[in-house]
Amino acid sequence: MAEQKLYVELPCFTGRNVPIAEIAKAIGKDAQYVRVGLQQGVLKFGVAMKMENSNDYNYYCPDRKVWEETGYFRSKLSNAG
Repeated sequence: MAEQKLYVELPCFTGRNVPIAEIAKAIGKDAQYVRVGLQQGVLKFGVAMKMENSNDYNYYCPDRKVWEETGYFRSKLSNAG
């Protein structure tokens, strides 16, 4: 029996930093849930970096990682919706 191959068309990833609010809406959660999940390392589609001498965090959620973990993708050229 011949081996079957599956080809998947991948989205055009750009490394876009997907905003927390956009991710939260896409996965049906509150933005604070996403922020805390990233801070605690529970959510794996991005990183939370605590700023030195501050209680503030910066977040980086690259579009490819968000897609791999959640299935959500929107190019920056697409209309938000």
